[in-house]
Formats: sequence, C-alpha cells, structure tokens
Amino acid sequence: MNNANALLHPSIWQGLIFNGDWIAAQGGSHTFAEPATGEQLGRVGLANADDVARAATQARAAQAAWATSDYKERAAIFRRAAAVIVEHLDELATWIMRETGAIRAKADHELREAGAHLLEAAAMLTQPKGQLLASASGEMSIARRVPHGVIGVISPFNFPLILSIRSIAPALATGNAVVHKPDLQTPVSGGVLIARVFEAAGLPKGLLHVLPGAAEAGQAMCSHPDIAMIAFTGSTAVGRSVGELAGRNLKKMSLELGGKNSLIILDDADPDIAAAAVAWGAYLHQGQICMASGRILLQRGIADAVIERLVAKAKHLPVGDPMSGKVALGPLINARQVQRVHAIVQDSVAAGATLLAGGTYENQFYQPTVLTGVRPGMRSFEEELFGPVASVTVFDTDQEAIALASATTGCLALGVITPTLARAMFIVDRVPAGHAHINDQTVVAEAHAPFGGGGTSGNGGRHGGTSDWDEFTQWQWLTVKTEAPRYPF
Repeated sequence: MNNANALLHPSIWQGLIFNGDWIAAQGGSHTFAEPATGEQLGRVGLANADDVARAATQARAAQAAWATSDYKERAAIFRRAAAVIVEHLDELATWIMRETGAIRAKADHELREAGAHLLEAAAMLTQPKGQLLASASGEMSIARRVPHGVIGVISPFNFPLILSIRSIAPALATGNAVVHKPDLQTPVSGGVLIARVFEAAGLPKGLLHVLPGAAEAGQAMCSHPDIAMIAFTGSTAVGRSVGELAGRNLKKMSLELGGKNSLIILDDADPDIAAAAVAWGAYLHQGQICMASGRILLQRGIADAVIERLVAKAKHLPVGDPMSGKVALGPLINARQVQRVHAIVQDSVAAGATLLAGGTYENQFYQPTVLTGVRPGMRSFEEELFGPVASVTVFDTDQEAIALASATTGCLALGVITPTLARAMFIVDRVPAGHAHINDQTVVAEAHAPFGGGGTSGNGGRHGGTSDWDEFTQWQWLTVKTEAPRYPF
C-alpha cells in the first residue's frame, strides 16, 4: 500500500479532496480506521458546504463541453479506467479488505463488477439515445435523451466501490458531471480509488469531484441549485431525509435503500444446496448487504434437515481479520453496528426465538448466528439485520410463504429454491420484489441488469443496463422544419 508507484499512495491524496486535482478541503480533514484492527488507515479531506458549492459550480462549468465531446474519446476513457483496475488489482483489493473488513473474494468481486460497470458505460456511448416520432409532412420530430447536468452521488460503506461506480460511470457516460460523497468510514474504496482510476484514465478535469464528508456535505448537495439530481444508496432512514430535502429543492432522485428480503425454500429442494444458499445469502460480508437473505422461510417438510446443516456451517465458519487469508467472515463496520445486531438477536430470543448458533461477539467480530422459531413481530423478522444472522421461519403451504414474504414495506430481492419451476413462478408472481431469483439466494447483481426496489427499499429507480438511460438523462422533444411557418398573428 505504500509502494512509491502505487496508484493509491497516500502522498497523493492524504488529507485532500478531488476536483480533477488534489486540493485542501475547507472543512479540514478526517482520519479513518481499519475495522478489523482499529489501526488508523489514513486521512482524507473533510468536505463542508462551501466545498460542495465550489465543486457544484466547477462541475456545471465543465459539463457542457463534456456532453458534446467526441463519443469515441469518452468511451475510451471508460475502457482505460477498467484497464487501470485490472493493472492494480492486488493493491486495490488490499484497500477494500482493510477498509471494509472484506475477505479477498468479496474485494475481487467488487473490482470485477466495477470494471464491468465501466465497460457498460463505454458501451452506452454507441447506443441509440432517442426516438423518431410521428410528425406532419416536412417536419422531423425527435425525442432525445439529454443529460441532467450535474449529478450528486452519495454512497454507503458496505460495497463502497460498486455502489459508487454504478452511478458515477453511467452519469458521466450520459454527459453529466458528478459530485460524489463517499462514506467517511470507507473514503478510499468508495472515493479516492475512483478518483485515481479516472485520473489515470484521462478524464478531463472538473467533471468528477470526490468529497468525503459528513451530513453537512450531503445536505448541501441536496440543496445546491447547480446539482440537478441525487443518486443515494443507504439506509431507509437516511434515504427519507435525503428524499425530503432533495424533493423540496425539486431535484430528481434515485433512492436505493434497505430491504427485508426473503429466501424461500420449498420442501422438494435439496437440503445441502439449500443450506449452502442460506449461509451465503445471510453471512456473505457479515450480512452487510442490502439484498442479504434477511428472512429464511423453510417449508416444514425440509426445515429440520436444512437447519441441521446450517447450524453446522455457522459453527465452523471462521471469523477474524480478513488479511490473514484464513477466514470466511470479517468484522462488522463499527462497534455501533455490533451492538445493534446483538440487540436484535437478544430481543428476538426474549420474544421466543431459539438461538442455535452464534449470538456472541468479540470486538467487532460477530459469530455467524442461527435463530429459529422466528415469527412476525419479532425484530429479527421485521428489521433489516445488516449482520451475520440467519433468521428462520417455518411455514406449511406455498400461500403461507407468499404471505410471510410479502409482509414487508420494502423488498429488494427474493429467492425461491425448488426444482418445480411452476411453484416457483407462482410465488415470484405474487411477492413484490425489485428482483427475483429462482433456484438462487438473494445476493445477486450484474452490471447490465436493472437493480432497485420500491416502497421503503427505494423510489422505484433502477441501476444497470437500459435503466441507466432512464435515471441519468431526461427526455427532450426536438422538432426540425425545412422552413419557418407563417403564423397568422
């Protein structure tokens, strides 16, 4: 990480923010630590409202020339950015592991998907961006996509690279400039890394601003008149505040929020396959994933077999410092989150759930946990966990599974495991979800596929594929006549 030739060498960005150059922040600086060890990892600039205002003004000034520049040159920048990630893969993976508490496989996945988003952005530059409409004789009538101007991106700590780049890349590709605020717990993986990759790829100055900041910076982004849209990923509670403030200022919003997602396992499934799917969906990255399998719904005929296998997995999955290379789960992001997860587990047990594995922690390392006998009304059934907890509810009929899975105000993802596809489709067609996966768990995403949710999981926006045109551009109606008409007035 301290190699003089490293892309992320601290001497480049330490204590600074990015506007195309690395500059001092008017808000001062912020230090951040490694969740596994508590060791200080670095110091970034801390943006305040004045920094946001300066960035928004500069971004707006740079945007028009970018939107009308040669599409081939713009596409080449995204391809070069993807190549920079590949070139520095080990270095970047180390930062993600240390900063987010991720195992290497998770870090590699983030980097691969970030590269995929960049290549998808490059491909957008040769896609049609309009429609030829019906018109009167001698008139051309066109509906065309035009950029909003400046997009404000606010991203979280759990998958900071993917959940930033999936908005930044298509926003830039569609001709916008970007002001980005990464989470202060992961400012390198979610911000500095992206700035350095685009800097190395030759992105013109002024188009991307990276401003690690606290609530003040986010509020300024939602209020500044030069920022036309806010793309926010994070908790439902914060999303409500962002939506309220941005809406008051008449900005477009893309809100991707938390979800209570169900993984339904029917009684004709293979217990070994099912248990592995549950463990992956509930425990991957310590359960700190918005589409984690938060409700495990097991049909009674298979429940005991799956629970037995799941408990065995939970008791044997190693937990510890990801940099050791010998663990399956790392730390939760902070001590506050540990206490929240533990309180949900304890309150659910007090309400009648049975703890079969885990339910303990040391420092920020929470053991993989299995709760059975979970019923509606218990915290582990109702609340998004964001911790390594498999919350198991047993059901009898397919209709009961539909009712249990539907008992939420926001579901990002649904999984149904069964060899009987007709049963699976019957369920999928009746449970509201942003995306659904038959014979898979809920943690599934690809750069070219639409991703998002409704209700308390978001405002119905989508990231990925053709959805990016919907989010990051607006329609303009353009007519062209061969000569101006003579009006009677």
